[in-house]
Amino acid sequence: MLNIIINKSHKGNYTRFEGIMEERKSFIVSKKRILFTGGGTAGHVIVNLALIPVFQKEGWEVDYIGSKDGIERRLIEQVPNVDYYPVSTGKLRRYMSMENFKDPFKVMKGTMQAWKIIGKRKPNVIFSKGGFVSVPVVLASKLRRIPSVIHESDYTPGLANKLSIPFTNKVLATFSETMQYLPENKAEYVGAVIRDELFQGDKARGLTLCGFTKEKPVLLIMGGSAGAEKINNVVRESLDFLLTEFKIVHICGQGKVDSTFDRKGYIQFEYVNEELKDIFAITNFVISRAGANAIFEFLALHIPMLLIPLSRAASRGDQIVNAESFQEKRYARILEEENLTQETLKQELIQLKEYAPLMKEQMSEYKSEKSRDRVIEIIKSIAK
Repeated sequence: MLNIIINKSHKGNYTRFEGIMEERKSFIVSKKRILFTGGGTAGHVIVNLALIPVFQKEGWEVDYIGSKDGIERRLIEQVPNVDYYPVSTGKLRRYMSMENFKDPFKVMKGTMQAWKIIGKRKPNVIFSKGGFVSVPVVLASKLRRIPSVIHESDYTPGLANKLSIPFTNKVLATFSETMQYLPENKAEYVGAVIRDELFQGDKARGLTLCGFTKEKPVLLIMGGSAGAEKINNVVRESLDFLLTEFKIVHICGQGKVDSTFDRKGYIQFEYVNEELKDIFAITNFVISRAGANAIFEFLALHIPMLLIPLSRAASRGDQIVNAESFQEKRYARILEEENLTQETLKQELIQLKEYAPLMKEQMSEYKSEKSRDRVIEIIKSIAK
């Protein structure tokens, strides 16, 4: 009888031990890791910033590979519980330069660095937002046999994504028209991924931040994360007219605030991050470059926009095509940078105010909520 009691006791302890080990095993197996990459401009980071909190909330470990000194490092290091790893990058220039001869070696070095990081961190999946820093990461993911997903924001694929697409498992498009430029067997149109926080802006905080009252509509001016010298100059030269019609928030770019233009109703910022949602909450109209992520945010928030895309002389022309697509759908008006003067700016803003009700009506038909959920679903479906 005593042996039976002892055996039963041991059997019960062993069963409980097995249960504990199974729980630990289940926890270890279910703990997943995702590695993000993308950089060079804020546009190559914004979508990542929208996705990271979702994966963290679901218990995923998150790592990020970016450049040593790029804007992505400043933005990502503000996000809690994300380990940042810098790698060597080339610039992938489209013009003749002695630096072009060095870039392949930088990419090779970055690929080996990314290969080591991926081997150490062992992510289940890699998500790339593009930019030159993403190329060595996607190459390394292929070498490590880690599945990857690329997100292309622009109407036509950028050079970095063109180089990376052969090595990825899936490429996602923001514009439906982009599908014609992508391999059919791995491409999917998903739409724009918009940060939830942008819908949570507070008008009272925005007005207080800018020192504004409500008697005039607010015009937001953005030249991209690096600013835009010609836009900045023409706006400042046009303040006498602009301030009769608007309160103005001018995001100028790093080092481009000009304190000599100290006018009531006109406020300048180098760059805005956390407060951007509150500024969006008070914005009635926007003048902007035509980077895809930015214009889709304005679309989701139903802000009528005047787009001044980067010229073909200064880019591959992607912003021009982005802007033309939005103008065709009556979401925006376009003013080419070559035609930007005080007079043309004045004329276009008058037209923007006139057509704003029609633009908002068109914008109301665009639904962005499902895009992020679909991107997350795809990432999870290919995770190793």
